[in-house]
Parts: sequence; structure tokens; C-alpha cells
Amino acid sequence: MKPLRLGIIPLSDCAVLAVAKEKGFFRRHGVEVTLSREVSWANVRDKVAAGALDGAQMLAGMPLAASVGIDPLARPLITALSLDLNGNAVTVSTDLWKRMVRADPEATTKRPIGAGALKKVIEEDRRSGRPLLRFAVVYPFASHNYELRYWLAAAGIDPENDVRLVVVPPPRMVEYLEREAIDGFCVGEPWSSLAVQHDLGRIVVTKYEIWNNSPEKVFAVSPAFAEERAEEHRALLRALLEAAAWTDAAENRAEVARLLADERYVGAAEPLLRASLSGRLLASPDEAPLELPDFHVFHRYAASFPWISHAAWLLLQMIRWGQMTEPIDVLATARSVYRPDLHREAARDIGLAAPATDVKTEGAHAGAWSLADGDGGTIAMGADLFIDGRPFDPAKTVEYLAESAVSDLRVSLDALAARNG
Repeated sequence: MKPLRLGIIPLSDCAVLAVAKEKGFFRRHGVEVTLSREVSWANVRDKVAAGALDGAQMLAGMPLAASVGIDPLARPLITALSLDLNGNAVTVSTDLWKRMVRADPEATTKRPIGAGALKKVIEEDRRSGRPLLRFAVVYPFASHNYELRYWLAAAGIDPENDVRLVVVPPPRMVEYLEREAIDGFCVGEPWSSLAVQHDLGRIVVTKYEIWNNSPEKVFAVSPAFAEERAEEHRALLRALLEAAAWTDAAENRAEVARLLADERYVGAAEPLLRASLSGRLLASPDEAPLELPDFHVFHRYAASFPWISHAAWLLLQMIRWGQMTEPIDVLATARSVYRPDLHREAARDIGLAAPATDVKTEGAHAGAWSLADGDGGTIAMGADLFIDGRPFDPAKTVEYLAESAVSDLRVSLDALAARNG
């Protein structure tokens, strides 16, 4: 069997792939895998498109953007497995944080911290004729981009006109913040923690606080690979499902941190990695760590399942922010890229439960709840609230967009309604 080459980016949520390699899960399921550390998401995209990588850790929105043709070098991709939930944070420079505190001390003390104080800083800058604040995200179609925009828009900030958004690879975020090329960023760990450690920035809000237990990375391959090498793809899914369960266990998190500290994976200090992996995130050097037990979720709450509702929400963000200019059938498009059917086959092989449904309402649960699995049992689920308390019903995509107070729509809602019944 030909060895497989899979791409990763140096972030804490490459953990499932690293564990599958180092703990022998790939080998157990009969596949030989080499993991290739890549420098940027664009690099991952290009190598998978060119066939230099057989599959890769990708941002949850990347396969969708590629498949609908709005990403450069667009080629269809599929995902049958989510690698994790949560894991990101919005960090601002120390100077910007001080300005936010001065602008609205009360708004900067309540968790989750909204962007209200930032809005006051932006209004002050506008009156003074100062240039727009610059925020970095890791990729145009990244969940980081959409959750940062969601956080801003929830406070009435227009991400298209009130700030400037730029793309910076994850490992360079801290460098850009240090030389004042940006005023803040949204990125996965450990880069926010590194900024705090060097007293360059302050973590304002986490991905979990913007949208509880929201999708982050996926494992993606080309449709041709999934079809022509179906057995190997299924074996990869089995190995990754088992690795996700191992990675998620609290007793294994310290070992995961040691593994990721290796230069082949993240190459950051082990204590820094262990902090977020253990759910104790230092937002500021002079404060006690935030207790966030669900900051990284790899297996609990059906974390590995490729929810069609997650894909639909991501597609709607692409429409909401003007990245997509042609109407699409949102759920049909989501189903062509996210493949719960392939996930269930692999899960069944190893006796793991999988949800019986592909779609759920997002933002409807403030705490623990459960859903049915395909074998008559139940799966324990976690909170899924959005920071503004607004739910998302995948059956009401047009209504959802119409009710978005801040947007940059370039698609006719009537045309979208015609495509979505």
C-alpha cells in the first residue's frame, strides 16, 4: 500500500493527526502516514489541489469555499471528519486593550466580553481622523474570519468599513503584533497565549464564548481520493476517530502537550501548550487564568461529526460578507462537501456512536443536552449558544440573512430564496 502524505499546520488542533501518527492509530488500521508541517493554509490548499498531499488538516470553511469556486485554485474537496471544536481566541495589543478599558471600563469586565468598548475606540478614532484599526485572520474562508466578524457585528461594528482585516499565517501573528503591523488577531492556540506571555497582547474573547462548541478544523481530501482509494480513506477516518477519543481524555492532555512541543508539530513551549489543552487560559499576565474546560474539544459532544448545519452556517457567512455573489442551494451544497455518511461507516467499523441526524438547530442550548444516535442510544452534547443569543435554523437560511443587522450581501435575497425553497 502506497504511503500517504497528510498536511498539518503548527497549531494545537493538529493534535488528532499527531496523536494518530505517534500513538500508532494509523498503523493499527493498516495505513502508513507521513505528516508534513506546512507554513500556511494557502500552502495546504495548493498542495492538496496539486496532489502533493493526499489529505490535510483544513479550516472548516476551506473545503466549502474550494468546492463552490470562490477560493483560488478551486477544486472540489470533501470532509467526513471534524478534528475539533473551539480552540481560537481574539487577542488585541496591550495598547488597544488599555484604550478599550478607558473607553468603557464596565464593558471590559463582564465575560464574555463583547466588542462594545472597541466600538467606542473606533468612534473616537473616526472623530480624530486616525487610520482604521487592523485585525489579522489566518485565511479569508477561516472560521476565525467569521467568528471575528460575528463578534464585531454583534456590537454594531461593520467589519468591512470600520476596521481593516488582513491575512497573516498563524505562526507570524505574534511577530506582526510586536512590530505594530496589526492591532489584534483571531488565531488558534498557542499563538494568543504566546502574545500574552510576552506581554504584547490581551485575550479579549475566545471562540467558545463567541459560539459555544463551534466547528474549527476538519480532515479533508479530494473526491477522487475518497472514491479511488476508498478503503484507505475509511482507514484514515477510523484511525482519526480513535485518536480523537484518546486526545480528548483529560488524563492524556499532558502527553499531548509534550508531543506537540516537538518541532515537527507546533514547536512551542510545553507549558504554553499544556495551559490551553488543560482548559486554563491566561488572558492577561496580571490576572488568574480563565477556567475554560471546553476550550479544546476533540471527541466529546460528537465533536468529530461533520454537521451539515455547521457547513450551512459557514456558507451563509460567505454570503453574508460578500464572498459569494451567486445564489446557491445552501443545504445541497453543504451535503456535497460534508459527508456524514462516510463518517458513520467508519464509526460503525470501530463501534463508535454517531448522531442519527445530519442537521441540528445551532444556538439553542445553554447547557448540557442529548441527541439520538443511530443505534437507539443517546449522545451527550454541550452548550451551543452564540454571543448575541441568536439561534440559527438551517431550514431558514434566507430569513437568517435578512435579519442580520450588519452584512455586505452581494446576492439577491429573492434569488437565494428561489434556490432554497
